[in-house]
Amino acid sequence: MSDFRLKVFQSVAKNLSFTKASQELFVSQPAITKHIQELETYYQVRLFERQGSKISLTVAGELLLKHSEKILEDYKRLEYEMHLLHNEYIGELKLGASTTIAQYVLPPLLANFIAKFPKVILSLLNGNSRGIEAALQEHRIDLGLVEGIFRLPSLKYLPFLQDELVAVVNAHSKFAVQDEITPEELPDIPLVLRERGSGTLDVFERALSQHNMKLSSLHVLMYLGSTESIKLFLEHTDCMGIVSIRSVHKELVAGNLRVVEIKGMPMQREFNFVQLQGQEGGLSQVFMRFAGLHSKNL
Repeated sequence: MSDFRLKVFQSVAKNLSFTKASQELFVSQPAITKHIQELETYYQVRLFERQGSKISLTVAGELLLKHSEKILEDYKRLEYEMHLLHNEYIGELKLGASTTIAQYVLPPLLANFIAKFPKVILSLLNGNSRGIEAALQEHRIDLGLVEGIFRLPSLKYLPFLQDELVAVVNAHSKFAVQDEITPEELPDIPLVLRERGSGTLDVFERALSQHNMKLSSLHVLMYLGSTESIKLFLEHTDCMGIVSIRSVHKELVAGNLRVVEIKGMPMQREFNFVQLQGQEGGLSQVFMRFAGLHSKNL
């Protein structure tokens, strides 16, 4: 029911690209251009400045983006609530999840949710925790799931699942002969860690600070963008990784990796739902309730 031209405009404005908007909306680029021209004609303003191959929003474009985000959100909520009168759950839910949650927690949950609510269109954006928070603020997703600590006052965080970080090594590593180490031994061990902006690294840094230690005092061989990359790195390099216990269950059972306890340095954390303040309800609330009921099986 909503004005598709506003969706087109929002996509172009977010991506600052007609090509990317075309790919995102599965619409031809000439059609994208036509929709933007119709809006510019209707409002008698230029919405974008065109400088060669690059575009940027004009003042009018910034104003339309601000209002279109609210209008499209209202349309989405209206569709949801109208169908709810007939006990139907219909609509689109855009999720975003940090890497560990997207890879090791969500897949079975999403499959079960789709089976129960087949008329809900689900999509999932994957990134690190800070990237997911940014996507929420930019209205690219409706609901996020992130790791680690609460960061932004404009967002509302709600607990989802408990998790634990562990130090792991290749089962044939020279470091595998020890069942535990002290935090003071960490600077002597080469490490492979998740990248800046990840919830995993945030939690590890916070645990270090409890022992008056900083990341800069450690011997970090590499920062990698996913846990899978860390596990593969450990197969070929004699070092230690810090990862979620959920991500290495198969490798521990198979005997390919071993956990080395860091004595007196627990690395507990919480996976959290995260929303924009004031955007509660709708399909996001349905998904959170569903996830909460099924969390014991995750």
